[in-house]
Amino acid sequence: MDTFRSFADFQMDVLREVGNIGAGHAATALSKLMDKPVDMLVPKVRMVPFEEVADSVGGAEAIVIAIFLRVEGETPGNLFFILTLESAKKLLKSLAGIEVVSDEGYTDMEMSALNEIGNIMAGSYLSSLADFTKLNMQPTVPSLAIDMAGAILGYGLLQFGEMGDQALLIDTKFLDGKEEVEGHFFLIPDPESFPKIFQALGVGAP
Repeated sequence: MDTFRSFADFQMDVLREVGNIGAGHAATALSKLMDKPVDMLVPKVRMVPFEEVADSVGGAEAIVIAIFLRVEGETPGNLFFILTLESAKKLLKSLAGIEVVSDEGYTDMEMSALNEIGNIMAGSYLSSLADFTKLNMQPTVPSLAIDMAGAILGYGLLQFGEMGDQALLIDTKFLDGKEEVEGHFFLIPDPESFPKIFQALGVGAP
């Protein structure tokens, strides 16, 4: 039976709780970093096939900003935090007070701020999943890229080797007044990591 299709409702409930806790941790960390309140809406959590990851952010040719890193430890895998260009501009303005004035590129300060925000987001969700599963999950130093979504995922494959065929997707929304800023967190465990995650969530892999 395919692992993706056999993921039961109560396991998804656990992963949703991981998403909620991760969002809370991220909001607290960003609030301290920016020295201002940061609100995050309850995230949407789902499993998607790897080939649909790019579609979730606008398609393989959509230009996006991605912070990506390798997860090491007991359940190795790949982790991406992806923003559309418009969301990145809103996020910088909302959280860091930085107004992006050019579509031709980002300044070093803007890139540094995005990298730090993405690093906090990725670390918060990974830490929540590690706490929930009691598995050792350690992030490598993150990298930031601006490119087509398909190219970024392809680069991840080249850098980190074969990825698993499924991804845990957590859609995150920041709230600044009435405006929402959306980001996408993808955890793509290596194929051999899924049985360990399933077992840690209280069910054996099919």
